[in-house]
Amino acid sequence: MEDLEFRKAGEEDVPLILYYIRKLAEYEGLADEVVATEESLTHWLFERKGAEVIFPMKNGKEIGFALYFHNFSTFLGRSGIYIEDLYIEPEHRGRGYGTALIRKIASVAAEEGCGRVEWWCLDSNGPSVEYYLSLGAERMGKWTVYRLEGKTLERMAQGSTMTERG
Repeated sequence: MEDLEFRKAGEEDVPLILYYIRKLAEYEGLADEVVATEESLTHWLFERKGAEVIFPMKNGKEIGFALYFHNFSTFLGRSGIYIEDLYIEPEHRGRGYGTALIRKIASVAAEEGCGRVEWWCLDSNGPSVEYYLSLGAERMGKWTVYRLEGKTLERMAQGSTMTERG
């Protein structure tokens, strides 16, 4: 795909990153859940270096983004890459750009010696589920995602739980 280039985001791209986060949330019907700000993204992406962003570019213009970070597999004994967000503008979908973006992240993982690339997808997002399966991605059916957030996270951090079962 010679007409597609990639570039890593810099701190000056924070407004564009937030734009794409909001576009993805809108697409997923979760726009009301976005609380990220330019300030929080600057802090966590560039000051704390908590994640990286790659933009696919066509004719010098960004057409989407992927935000990813490193995780660790104790079973493999090495790091992997977790894709938190991947988004391609609607007018550019169906042309292989999403696949090229995933390939780019896979090549970063391979270059860095990572053992896997993972991501989550809403079960209700049928087109994306079908697409990921067509790439050969495996659905992790034996696993359920658990989360602590908001007040529950605060309670846990303070030493209390919803039920003190241990």
